[in-house]
Amino acid sequence: MAWTEHDYEKIPGTYVFNGRRSLMGYSLNKMCMSFNSGDNRDEFSRDEAAYCNKFGLSDEQRDAVLKRDILKLLQLGGNIYYLAKLAGITHLSVQDVGAQMSGVTVEEFKAKLLAAAED
Repeated sequence: MAWTEHDYEKIPGTYVFNGRRSLMGYSLNKMCMSFNSGDNRDEFSRDEAAYCNKFGLSDEQRDAVLKRDILKLLQLGGNIYYLAKLAGITHLSVQDVGAQMSGVTVEEFKAKLLAAAED
């Protein structure tokens, strides 16, 4: 299937969850949805790589999961709402994810939030 390039794809740092990314990330998002079950969260915690393989993640997706690289997972088809489940069970805070997406440290990100609150 040929995909039409959209103007938003030319904006650096923009990863729109469109049809193409949906297909790329289907297995990843399905795995993240499985975390609704406590048993699945426990299984993931016991052997994260095996759990990723169980869902057929690509090597690049599995590596990003193991590295907690949420930004890379967005690029690889992850939907932020599903990735929030992964972030939650791996103890990443909203500030951790925001810092990754902003390309700064968590401390720098928190400082930006505080500075914005003072404006």
